[in-house]
Amino acid sequence: MLNEIIQTIPQVLIDGLTLGTVYAVIALGYTMVYGILELINFAHGEIFMTGAFIGTAILLVLTSIGWVSAVPAIIMLITVLLLTAILTGLIGMGIERVAYRPLRNAPKLIPLITAIGISFLLQDLVRFIAELKKGNYIVTGPSMFTDQILIKTSSITQLFNDASIKTSFLIVLITAVIMMVLLDIFVNRTKWGMAMRAVAQDRETASLMSVNVNKVISLTFFIGSALGGATGVLFAVQYGTIDPYIGFILGLKAFTAAVLGGIGNIRGAMLGGLLLGVLEVFASANLTLMSGGIFGSEYKDVFAFAILIIVLIFKPEGLLGKPVAEKV
Repeated sequence: MLNEIIQTIPQVLIDGLTLGTVYAVIALGYTMVYGILELINFAHGEIFMTGAFIGTAILLVLTSIGWVSAVPAIIMLITVLLLTAILTGLIGMGIERVAYRPLRNAPKLIPLITAIGISFLLQDLVRFIAELKKGNYIVTGPSMFTDQILIKTSSITQLFNDASIKTSFLIVLITAVIMMVLLDIFVNRTKWGMAMRAVAQDRETASLMSVNVNKVISLTFFIGSALGGATGVLFAVQYGTIDPYIGFILGLKAFTAAVLGGIGNIRGAMLGGLLLGVLEVFASANLTLMSGGIFGSEYKDVFAFAILIIVLIFKPEGLLGKPVAEKV
């Protein structure tokens, strides 16, 4: 059994990193908003879903007028990513201005309920528009980066099976890593990033030090939503078919990744997303074998969340989070 598990490791790592980078970038949106407002923005998963639909719609329009075949695929993808990021960033700012800002001083439960309401609103709105335009809310985008690369790991060592990599995997991984690195540099090396960290640490004191708190919070929502929307495009490119409900479960898992890494910690969100993706794919590939056929691959979520519970029992603040002092 152990040998069979070891043989799957190369393919598990490839597929797990693909899924994990999606979780990681979505988790960044959760952790940024929570770090500043201590608000769990459950509508963020639907921002991701909206980005997937916007990006797919742009690609379908460009395909219909012949631009996709005329322009190099990577240039087309970068263009769609930028357009989608701007649009979803503006949507995130609008949600913050209309739904969250008036409730900023309300009890924490009220903005949380509002976020859930916004989540359902976006789901149904996107479903309505998709059915109106396409007659079906399940949408398949144009194929991009479909070539596969075979890695002959078996020729190097007999321990591993051969693994295959889709070109889209490399695109998703590289793009997501670039986005995460740029965000980390922005937050830790720029003036606006310093302002965001100041507001996260003490909003009232930051406002007394001439920091425009409203602008900082709006910028946080813009960046988080832009990253989420761009990740939606990457998801659509990688997996092809999307529907208005992909954001719910992916958003929940991304939030779990943020908690696993340490909610409010940007690097923790990245680490948590990658770990959760690898654990989930590992369980999907090997759970039947490990349980002697009792559990199938459909129990992969149970396996991943069980690992999360075990980690949080022994380290409640998450892998990279800092312990919070109890209030007396």
